[in-house]
Parts: sequence; structure tokens; C-alpha cells
Amino acid sequence: MKYLIVGATSGLGRELAYTFAEKKNNLVLAARDDRDLQAIKSDLSLKFRVEIKTISIDFSDIEEINNKILYDKEVHKNLNGVLFPIGFMVDKDNLLLDLKTIQNIIFANYASTNYLISKFFELFKNQEFTIVGFGSVSGLLGRNVNINYAAAKRALESFFESLAFQNKKKNFLIQFYTLGYLDTNLSFGKKLNLPKGNVKKISEIVYKNRNRKFLKRFYPFYWRIVSLLIKVIPFNLILSIKNLISKN
Repeated sequence: MKYLIVGATSGLGRELAYTFAEKKNNLVLAARDDRDLQAIKSDLSLKFRVEIKTISIDFSDIEEINNKILYDKEVHKNLNGVLFPIGFMVDKDNLLLDLKTIQNIIFANYASTNYLISKFFELFKNQEFTIVGFGSVSGLLGRNVNINYAAAKRALESFFESLAFQNKKKNFLIQFYTLGYLDTNLSFGKKLNLPKGNVKKISEIVYKNRNRKFLKRFYPFYWRIVSLLIKVIPFNLILSIKNLISKN
């Protein structure tokens, strides 16, 4: 089997690469930093004796996506699925952010995934093909920071739900995970009010469920309860509580 992992050099993406390679899957690893890609490729090839292709790519650039993924037949050859553990964030992602940076955030975190999947729906329509997306609990509720990142992740969740409707009579295997903080380098040093999820455990869960027709879940799982509470409590009340806490 062969899988494409987008955003494969850090956090969950890196762990997924190791989990899938350990299970003897060949991989196409796509990320921005070529030095990290080459280091991971060497390590995986040596440890697990699998074939690894790397793609150094900027996922906010449509031309790079076309030229390095969609137009490269070696990427598509014997490909069985794609995973999108990609996340692009910037400092001071707030209402004062310039338009170009907003576009980059939205494109990298939402539009590029949407675009690639729409093309893959045509390319792989005659075979079983796994598509795995990853949202964020930051998209559950409006916020003061990372507002465009959170908006993009909320849009991505809606898009994957729409995929499920579109996929009724097709061969695609679609899973979507809404993630809280994980114990990766990306959360190192951050002060968190809730416990972090184990990145190795979620990567194993993703691998185990890769052949499910449709799956949508939270990890860590307690975020499901938080999500339900947010849906039942009126937004005005949440806003009032948040303002009260801020004043204190």
C-alpha cells in the first residue's frame, strides 16, 4: 500500500509517517522543509525498508500543488490514500491581519485540501481510496487569537461532511478527526488547561480506521463533551461568561 501524507515533518504528520511506515506502507511525504523531509526519509527507509518519495512544497501556492503533486504521475502510481495533517499558523492572526496573509492561511489550511480532494475524486474514482482530514478544536467557537486559522478549520470540517454526502455511491473511504492539543513539539512550553492527547495513540487510531467508509470523531475524546456543551449553551451566555472572566 502507498499513502501521501501532507505536512509530514512535524507534529502528527511526522508520527503518522512513522506509524504507516512501520506497517510496511510506502509513502509520499510532502512538507515545506526539504532538510527535514530528507532526514525523515533516511530514517524511515533504514528502519522499515519501505519506499519513500519526498516533495518539498508550499501548500499556499497553487502552482506548486499542481506541478509537484497533480501533474506528477509517480505520485499517483499505486496510491491508496492521502492524509492531511497540515496546519499553517502565523503570529498575530487577528482582525488586523493583511489580506495576503489571510489568503495564505485559508489556502494552506482549507482551500488546498479542498482543491486536491476534488482532483483526487476524479483521478481515483475507480478504486478504493482513503482520504483523512484533521480539524482543530479551535474551530468550535470564535476566539481572540488565530481567528483565520480557526475559521479555516471550521470550514474544513463542513467540507468533509459534504464529502460524505457526495460519496454515497463512490469508493472513497473518508475520515475526519477534530484534534485538541497533542503531546508534540508544537505544544511544547504551552500552558494548557486540559490534558494533551498522545500523538502516537491517535496515529495508531488513524491507521486502524483507514478503511472505514466514513468516520468523524474527536481526539482526545473528552472534546466531544466540550463540543456538545458549546452547542447547547447559547452563544450570548458564553460571550458574557468569557467577558466576565476577562475582567477578573
